[in-house]
Amino acid sequence: MHPQDITAEAITRQLRTVFSPSRLEVLDESAAHAGHVGANGTGYGTHFRVRIAAAGLTGATRVAQHRLVYDSLRQFLDAGLHALAIEVLPEPSTPPTV
Repeated sequence: MHPQDITAEAITRQLRTVFSPSRLEVLDESAAHAGHVGANGTGYGTHFRVRIAAAGLTGATRVAQHRLVYDSLRQFLDAGLHALAIEVLPEPSTPPTV
């Protein structure tokens, strides 16, 4: 993987493959971090925010949830993704069956 391959779309595909989330939002916030450590000067591909709700994260501690997300995105981190803000959302409630 190359730094130019780090996109919100690629991260979304990876997280969908690993977690089959009920809700997922991936935002590239790199432009807001221009000049900061880890910024690559292009305004994209280094700083992301992930909002995710997935059954595979339910019941785990916050640290464990974040570790699972980080582990699933290792190839992106190794290629230059510098910062990842993770918000794990609760799974939507399902109505009881009658």
